[in-house]
Amino acid sequence: MAENEGNFWWGVVVGWVLMMIVNIFIPVIGPLVGGFAAGYIAKGGLWNGGVAGLVAGIIGAVIIAILILIGATAFLGGIGLISGFAVGTLLIISVFIVNGILAFIGGAIGGAVAG
Repeated sequence: MAENEGNFWWGVVVGWVLMMIVNIFIPVIGPLVGGFAAGYIAKGGLWNGGVAGLVAGIIGAVIIAILILIGATAFLGGIGLISGFAVGTLLIISVFIVNGILAFIGGAIGGAVAG
């Protein structure tokens, strides 16, 4: 029975990395592919696969927002910190919704395919 169980966090990390790589070339497909990989590795059916994809998508959104905040601060100083924080906050909310939903769908499909 133990060999049928997946590793949730390993699936999340692999899904996140794959999502970031595919996002460079095809932005809309990235969360679906990363979510699928996360769900397939995590296994556990629709729900567990979907949650693994969702977590991978949320981690990706947080990393992107942090990079924008750091970049804006480095280039514009104090004003960049404020504007980077505002843009990062709006971006993290919108990316949570888009990446989260697409990665959840991909993860649910991956979890269903895995078992």
